[in-house]
Amino acid sequence: MPTPAVMVQGTGSNVGKSTLVAGLARAMVRRGLTVMPFKPQNMSNNAAVTVDGGEIGRAQAVQAMAARVDPTVHMNPVLLKPETDTGAQVIVQGKRFGSLHAIDYGTRKATLMGAVLDSFGRLEAAADVVIVEGAGSPAEINLRAGDIANMGFALAARVPVILAGDIDRGGVIASLVGTHAVLEPDERALIRAFLVNKFRGEVRLFDGGVVEIERRTGWPSLGIVPWFADAHRLPAEDALDLDRRGEGAGRLKVVVPIIARIANFDDLDPLGQEPEVDLRLIPPGEPLPGDADLVILPGSKSTIGDLAFLRAQGWDVDLAAHVRRGGRVLGLCGGYQMLGRSIADPVGIEGPAGSVAGLGLLDVDTVLTPDKITAPISALHLDSGERVEGYEIHLGRTEGPDCARALLDIDGRRDGAASMDRRIQGTYVHGLFGSDAFRRAFLAGFGRASRLRYAAAVDATLDALADHCERHLDVPRIIAVARQRTAAA
Repeated sequence: MPTPAVMVQGTGSNVGKSTLVAGLARAMVRRGLTVMPFKPQNMSNNAAVTVDGGEIGRAQAVQAMAARVDPTVHMNPVLLKPETDTGAQVIVQGKRFGSLHAIDYGTRKATLMGAVLDSFGRLEAAADVVIVEGAGSPAEINLRAGDIANMGFALAARVPVILAGDIDRGGVIASLVGTHAVLEPDERALIRAFLVNKFRGEVRLFDGGVVEIERRTGWPSLGIVPWFADAHRLPAEDALDLDRRGEGAGRLKVVVPIIARIANFDDLDPLGQEPEVDLRLIPPGEPLPGDADLVILPGSKSTIGDLAFLRAQGWDVDLAAHVRRGGRVLGLCGGYQMLGRSIADPVGIEGPAGSVAGLGLLDVDTVLTPDKITAPISALHLDSGERVEGYEIHLGRTEGPDCARALLDIDGRRDGAASMDRRIQGTYVHGLFGSDAFRRAFLAGFGRASRLRYAAAVDATLDALADHCERHLDVPRIIAVARQRTAAA
């Protein structure tokens, strides 16, 4: 007997599927159900490391948190991490599969359906209900051949679908009705209902819109979900969300350049919620502010390419001026690699084999190697003596004299480097600022206090999101849709 399951697909990217799945997962858990989130294929450079030592999209890790279960590689068996505009690193069941151009991936993705169904089956065996998230839109029929992300998966696993539309971007009636028009009959039959997300204003004004969508599609409405104002308090997955974060009113100015292939940028989320921190995310084309206290160079999926991008914006000149003024710099993973004297790619992992000069702010050199490290870590911050819980996810090794001034001790292994005056620091460890004690000590070094309990704040936001879903969606009916899979077996 198959396990109850329901799939949330969207009329497009960024319609709020990830947030909806997280809210529904928490709502169902509060009803006493064991829930497993699942996304067959994801595309994101914001990855999380699982307890089994692999990597998945950050959204699935947040959904696991919402479901109060440990994240595993099976929650996102295929992860695409863009390296260029036309190519991506492919992660299969948590491990690096290789790098493929988009056209090559399109011809090979169907071969990954076996891994997708294997992972889904493993989650089924451990769950009362599985909530599946689609990717992009099922209306992208030009990509339908070999699809594993939307209707291809739903048909293979016989999972009923709820279609979400985003009214905030406009055209929600056309997007829902248009999706109905381009789908094949067997695909339409799998869609059991629709919902409208991100509504602002008086909901009753859209009553006529709901009637028209129901009349033209035959799908019933599950509800209209108003804009969830606290969504920004959850770790973001899509780099598109970065330009939507407001500037804080705090006194410590922390500046982050938004590089082209920025990765694991949820490292910044705890700082963004600190009342005494003014986190500024600087888009391409704008200079780094001259009055910054701290510049953070974030993680990158393509370190050498992003170093060239950084220089093309003139940010290397701004950074040098910041250092001359006595400012501090922290490099995280790829940002740490950029701070050194050189980055060598002898086997051509990121492009043509060769070596480039780094920013020269740390006396270290990096060599990119094919072996990828993905592991959760528990470390000691050597300056403060505080514990840090985080993860590593990187290619390459970094060595040099400044490594003698390491930042962290990971079970006897030293990580990171610092300049002699310790104003320039770098580390391979992500998630540093999620550790409350470390973050308090770090901010105290700038004369700032912290009272934020970050993990508790995220958990409270997930509860608020579940409350929001309960108020505006028919959750019992969604559970009933999930159980239709069992009834149809």
